[in-house]
Amino acid sequence: MPETTTPDPRRWKALIFIALAQLMVVLDATIVNIALPSAQTDLGISDGNRQWVITAYALAFGGLLLFGGRLADLWGRKKTFVIGLIGFAVASALGGAAVNLGMLLGARALQGVFGALLAPAALSLLSVMFTEAQERAKAFGVFGAIAGAGGGVGLILGGVFTEYLNWRWTFFVNIPFAVVAAAGAIAVIHEPAGSRNPSKLDIPGVVLSTLGLVSLVYGFTRAESDGWTSGSTIAMFVAAVVLLAAFVVVEYRVKAPLLPLRVLTERNRAGVYLSLGLAAIAMFGLFLFLTYYLQVVKGYKPVTTGLAFLPMIATMIAGSTQIGARLMTRVAPRWLMGPGFLLAGVGMLLLTQIDLGTSYVTGILPGLVVMGLGMGTAFMPAMSLATHGIQPRDAGVASAMVNTSQQVGGAIGTALLNTIAASATTAYATSHVAGAKSVELLKLQSMVHGYSTAIWWAVGILALSALIAFLAINTGHQGGHTVASGDGEGVEAADSVPVMVH
Repeated sequence: MPETTTPDPRRWKALIFIALAQLMVVLDATIVNIALPSAQTDLGISDGNRQWVITAYALAFGGLLLFGGRLADLWGRKKTFVIGLIGFAVASALGGAAVNLGMLLGARALQGVFGALLAPAALSLLSVMFTEAQERAKAFGVFGAIAGAGGGVGLILGGVFTEYLNWRWTFFVNIPFAVVAAAGAIAVIHEPAGSRNPSKLDIPGVVLSTLGLVSLVYGFTRAESDGWTSGSTIAMFVAAVVLLAAFVVVEYRVKAPLLPLRVLTERNRAGVYLSLGLAAIAMFGLFLFLTYYLQVVKGYKPVTTGLAFLPMIATMIAGSTQIGARLMTRVAPRWLMGPGFLLAGVGMLLLTQIDLGTSYVTGILPGLVVMGLGMGTAFMPAMSLATHGIQPRDAGVASAMVNTSQQVGGAIGTALLNTIAASATTAYATSHVAGAKSVELLKLQSMVHGYSTAIWWAVGILALSALIAFLAINTGHQGGHTVASGDGEGVEAADSVPVMVH
């Protein structure tokens, strides 16, 4: 393969459509949250079944991402990207037209299936289209900002549609996104020659990884509803461990693995996957608690709740495009990711102080602004480093691992931190019931105590994420011709492929 390639003249136009598709997929993880109470009433969904509207998407998306990433390597990223967009639009139309719970759950699962095709194809297209360091930094700055801020955008749009239109528009909004992105992709995206992986599909790997990841995500979902020691929860976790262990054994032995272990054994990529997964645990949990705090405790309307997250989105975009992208070619990634996660932790630390009378301007806004700035700064180099030194034939599956770590982290965060919050709420209510002035007041005080306790845990998780970024990631800055200095595998790959070097 030649050492240099001519950059695609339409790559910046392509970035617009890739970013649009990524925004659609990321915001869909949260846009339905605010609309869920309305959908529940409209379709007569029971309290016990409502969580499945969220879980159906997470299970299909998280479980099939590795499969989607490998299909992108096999079929070609552009084809996979367009198929994913069209399928996502059809699934969204079905969701918006749902007449009962079964139809809604089927549509959400279908969205997850096509999202699992779309997301890794989008990221791997960027990694093979932007090969010059400065340009790569700018492109991943945009992509990282959208990946980080999309969840918050989903909360805002969910609030606007629910309050001014109806819950069905949280599905229908995806159709114009998908149509524009697909038309643009067909017109301007040109995938570099020789970047496909023509090997056969690893069917045992697909089955074991999908079932293993679904069992893991479902186990945390059961823990939230049934408790950590219930038989169904333990059975799911045991199944996940057995299936994922079998997956690793199969990948070690087959000729054309679904997830080549070389993707995971390079320390920089492994550090990114782990630190991003932990950050997702903290972040998704916080979104959930703040949404409930603002609506239930402070009495905000859905649209006001969504708009309350706007400053965090603004600083996240600023951190990604102005700090991360500008410094990425001058500073080693660990010095952006580590301090970024720590800064986000400081923002969350400010939010542990919430109580019944906390003012938005003085008590919540500073925490959101600081957290957004930190997350944006950390996300940007992380997204780029996820395909650092990777061979083009593995770009799809390496990209899928980033999305997998975020999706699985998000599902774990929601369940884990919810359980911690519920336990703290119950303990507070029990210990303060004797001196309570009113049952309603005690209920709100207990809820806020639960949220605050869970956010403390999120602070600790972000500190761990920062520590992993400092210790595991040892590559130099992503400019000039500095490449990985880990176990040698990253160096060899980066030297042989014009992805990270001039």
